[in-house]
Amino acid sequence: MKIVTWNINGVRARIGNLTHWLGESQPDIVCLQEIKTVDEQFPRAEVEALGYNVETHGQKGFNGVAILSKLRFDEVNRGLPGDDGDEQARFIEGVFSTDKGALRVASIYLPNGNPIDDPVKFPYKLSWMERLERWAEERLALEEALVIAGDYNVIPEPADARYPENWLGDALFQPQTRQAFRRLKNLGFTEAVRAVTDQPDTYTFWDYQGGAWQKNNGIRIDHLLLSPEAANRFSAASIEKHVRAWEKPSDHVPVAIELDLAAA
Repeated sequence: MKIVTWNINGVRARIGNLTHWLGESQPDIVCLQEIKTVDEQFPRAEVEALGYNVETHGQKGFNGVAILSKLRFDEVNRGLPGDDGDEQARFIEGVFSTDKGALRVASIYLPNGNPIDDPVKFPYKLSWMERLERWAEERLALEEALVIAGDYNVIPEPADARYPENWLGDALFQPQTRQAFRRLKNLGFTEAVRAVTDQPDTYTFWDYQGGAWQKNNGIRIDHLLLSPEAANRFSAASIEKHVRAWEKPSDHVPVAIELDLAAA
């Protein structure tokens, strides 16, 4: 089973890229972030025509997450628990039946948090990460295959940036941000990409400005965390970097994993 995360940076603007990529890559489950549309305006028909079930948690103009799946959804949950006043659409969870039991997949779009001296934005990022940690701990207790996939807006280590010194004042690379990511991982998760490679220049995002793509001036901020039950079925991870060279690309590229699971 192939599970992919991709910050699409506007699904309606890039529906041609999305459908072309779905046909090329043939993922079983796709976690999208920054769909930037309300649920009713998601281009559902084009995606469903390719054999996918679609569940969204949208928001007008920004944020928004979705899960596309060739498997039927058994359960869908929208919104990260822990703050009833949080109206930002950044979290959706789907549950599926497989031949090895339940599979739980979350698509997350973690807050950016910049600028770090803003009295709201950086604290919101850190509090969101604390809520994610609490939610993940509760889900791990179920002892199911769990994949938390998305744009984490976290550069975990200096090796995850071409020029880490350029990110010292950025919320994505602050010590508190990286510590929160480590705490989450240390609950018992396997970080898929770094489980298969320690190579430098392994990136998932290249800014539109300054020729970042052409210069390979990238960062790695899109991650898939696997529970022990998912890690036991984990066989491969890859970054589909070539998509960044397409016309009208997102500034992120798809990141994929393979699990030894099949639909029930």
